Amino acid sequence: MADIETTEDALLNGRIRIRQPARGYRVNVDTLLLAAAVETRDGARLMEAGCGVGAALLAVAIRNENVTLLGVERDQNIASISRENVAANAMTHRIEIVTGDALDRSAKFGVFDGVFVNPPFDEEGEGRAPAETRRHAHIADAPLDTWIAALADRLTGGGAITMIHRASKTPDILAALDGRLGGAELIPIRPREAEPAKRVLVRARKGSRAPFRLCPELALHDASGAKYTPETEAILRGDAVLSFG
Repeated sequence: MADIETTEDALLNGRIRIRQPARGYRVNVDTLLLAAAVETRDGARLMEAGCGVGAALLAVAIRNENVTLLGVERDQNIASISRENVAANAMTHRIEIVTGDALDRSAKFGVFDGVFVNPPFDEEGEGRAPAETRRHAHIADAPLDTWIAALADRLTGGGAITMIHRASKTPDILAALDGRLGGAELIPIRPREAEPAKRVLVRARKGSRAPFRLCPELALHDASGAKYTPETEAILRGDAVLSFG
């Protein structure tokens, strides 16, 4: 593995410890919100597409000891760090890391009861050009339609995709889900209560005929912006989940 400068960090009030690159894409609030929104039914087999250093996988795993997970990461160095993080948190019996492309339909990953993903938010030419160390995490090689089509094929009947993305991408997400997955549910994530949503969490299910449902929103910070709201703080500590109910 190439020599990468890393930091060691605690997540979920110290329940998880991870190593991650000091520069480049790092675990953030989006990672933990996504993990808190994933269904963790007993016996479920789950997959994260583009798992990075494994933080979301670990955050999902500690919620239910009766789920198993596969993380797919195409960057060899990052996948190696992810394996180390899984081992450091004593999760190798439940979490497997595969180096590969989650969108490769010929890959023998299998099928899953749920797939979750925090994909690159921009396509080429959108937004500000990121630093090269962050490029693969920010600039998508494939459009959202390709992501959702490939991941939908990984689901068992009744299985769900859970995704976090920019709120501005909502029309593209819903269009990509149309005809593939149903029962789409969406949670708007606002920086503060009075501000427009910047993120959305979306879940949709294979075989569902339920109509689209807009769920109660989550505001991350209080009115001053200085503190997280109690609801957000509980999620970031690992004391609460993010419910689509």
